[in-house]
Amino acid sequence: MPSASNAITNLRPDLGGSFVEFDLEMNAMGFIGSRVLPVIDVPKATGSFGILPVEEMLKIRNTKRAPGAGYSRGEFKFETSTFTCEEHGAEEPVDDREASLYSEYFVAEQIAAMRARQAVLANYEARVAAAVFSTSTWTGASLTTAVSTEWSSAASGVPVTDVLTAGNIIYENSGFYPNALIINRRVFRNLKNNAQVIDRIVSAGAGQAAKSGDISAELLAQVFDLDMVIVAGAGKNAANEGQAADIDPFWSNEYAMLCRVATGPDIRQPCIGRTFHWSEDGSTIGGTTEEYRDEAVRSKIIRVRHDVDEVIIYANAGHLLSNITA
Repeated sequence: MPSASNAITNLRPDLGGSFVEFDLEMNAMGFIGSRVLPVIDVPKATGSFGILPVEEMLKIRNTKRAPGAGYSRGEFKFETSTFTCEEHGAEEPVDDREASLYSEYFVAEQIAAMRARQAVLANYEARVAAAVFSTSTWTGASLTTAVSTEWSSAASGVPVTDVLTAGNIIYENSGFYPNALIINRRVFRNLKNNAQVIDRIVSAGAGQAAKSGDISAELLAQVFDLDMVIVAGAGKNAANEGQAADIDPFWSNEYAMLCRVATGPDIRQPCIGRTFHWSEDGSTIGGTTEEYRDEAVRSKIIRVRHDVDEVIIYANAGHLLSNITA
């Protein structure tokens, strides 16, 4: 009699999550990739999209209309950029015997799904961090600045001055001000102890807190005249296989990115960049969770995958600050 193939793949939404849960899980892991390069769904795996150059975006037109005449009509010249979504995934085997032996301690399928999803999301975080803290994209005085005194110097670092100066450069380059500062948790902790930051909070009306423990990311955003300070907290083992662990942050201590991040789904909104996501092959941004059998090893295989591309759209929408930590 005919029988189903062992290679049939089944969706396991019970082991996955929704987009809302994806954002919550990213935040719990200390990942910030989807906040820095917000997700936009696209109908094709590869394609092109229009970018309105800054000179076109800020052009002043003659809007005066004479009786009997027509109105001024815009003739915008677009530049084009491209995206190419690539599939990323990870698998975890659930051995039948081990699943039975340890069933009273944990549900093996859930652990496998968690491990596979963490692998996919960690790789996504690493790609976003590499794209945003990039000294090859942000190069030259108009796009990057090495601060004169590290922010880790609590007494003499001047992060408020550095950020406000960089914000003015972004405005001169693009015509809009930044809305976000992207840093890792070590830099965030240094900022909470910085004398200039504390002085601004106490004396300039941002708040009354003077203790480091009272200073939140939201309060720092007020100090820097921004909508948000995005703090990355996750780390990775940078050592080769078989070597002692070498724990590094995904987002370097040496950099801070001041930029404009997207706050809505409109692709035309000026921002530093986007994550393009293609769902037609079954992908979900937080990772589609699937299961199939591998009888050769008597195991269920739990797989998590998604189809994405991380694209920097407006380099002028950001300014990379370096020499942040001694």
